[in-house]
Amino acid sequence: MDLFLEGITRFINGTGLAKIFTATADTPLAFAGVDFGTILMLVISCLLIYLAIGKEFEPLLLLPIAFGMLLANLPLSNLLHNVLFVGTGEEEHFVMDFGKILHEGGLLDLLYLGVKLGIYPSLIFLGIGAMTDFSPLIANPKSLLLGAAAQLGVFVAFYGALLIGFDILPAMSIGIIGGADGPTAILVTKTLAPKLLPAIAIAAYSYMALIPIIQPPIMKALTTKKERLVKMKQLRSVSKLERLIFPIIVTIVVALIVPDAVPLVGCLMLGNLIKESGVAERLSKTIQNELMNIVTIFLGVTVGATASADTFLRLETLGIVLLGLIAFSISTAGGLLFGKLMYVLTKGKVNPLIGSAGVSAVPMAARVSQMVGSKEDPTNFLLMHAMGPNVAGVIGSAVAAGVFLTMAKVLF
Repeated sequence: MDLFLEGITRFINGTGLAKIFTATADTPLAFAGVDFGTILMLVISCLLIYLAIGKEFEPLLLLPIAFGMLLANLPLSNLLHNVLFVGTGEEEHFVMDFGKILHEGGLLDLLYLGVKLGIYPSLIFLGIGAMTDFSPLIANPKSLLLGAAAQLGVFVAFYGALLIGFDILPAMSIGIIGGADGPTAILVTKTLAPKLLPAIAIAAYSYMALIPIIQPPIMKALTTKKERLVKMKQLRSVSKLERLIFPIIVTIVVALIVPDAVPLVGCLMLGNLIKESGVAERLSKTIQNELMNIVTIFLGVTVGATASADTFLRLETLGIVLLGLIAFSISTAGGLLFGKLMYVLTKGKVNPLIGSAGVSAVPMAARVSQMVGSKEDPTNFLLMHAMGPNVAGVIGSAVAAGVFLTMAKVLF
């Protein structure tokens, strides 16, 4: 009987529930032996799952991220070990031990190598390229300027992070959130500030998902009703030759100016060239569907799994999330203000609302421009005009990332 009771006691003490209610003093947000940090992270995970399913906020991205976060915070799950990738913080120069990861790591540790080695972000860009039509940008090259203007928040947040005490490399990683491009933020952060990856990835993808909520108030505040009612002329048709030449020229120009942006821009343009060539339909369909879906699942789950209570529940994380919101808001404002300038210069031929689509969230930002415009006039169709700045923003965010990576090489 005593042996049976001892077995039951050991079983209970070995459960995750017992782990939550026997927290040690060094556990984040532990009080009276209760691990409130883990409980809070589980609640946040479930909230994100609700937003992904119930509100359909970018569910293809948010759902795997949220469930990855849930898996990481289940007591005693040990699915991903951050220490294998960023160290304990006590090492002067930490270097990943790939042999240790392969022999001691679990499933998510192995999948996370795709993030740490920069594989997933580039493959995501390959898929984006295969699903993107650059015709609106080619037909209206001026929209490239709107995409560039919408990167304003990236550099404002970078300097803002420096002013409040972040070191230069973490500040670069925080700034890139303003581009509203998850893969770009991941690529920069995993290289420059890997310990901040959970907070920055969650912030970047959260703001991408919340674009329909964040952008409209800014758009209405910075534009007048007269400006929002502007109807733009139909874009000219773009020839197949132009669509074929465009990705080749962009790749060459970016490589010559910002070589560190080539992994992202090169994959983006390769995917687009495969689609536009018309001779590799099987490859194009595979990239757009099977490859893109698989990589999205792996990227989302592993990034979410890095957000454990001990790495996520810090004042530093709240500062990053706030700076990310400021960066994204300023990027939206930058595109809108440049749109207003174009409205003046063209004597009312450009609707400033398309400037907000200059952030890199394709095609959500363009849809929001259409949504806000159609509320003023249901017969006003801005979607194709907004797609120009939107796809320009993809290129712009990748170039901004390349600038930061180049700066880091020069400085360090």
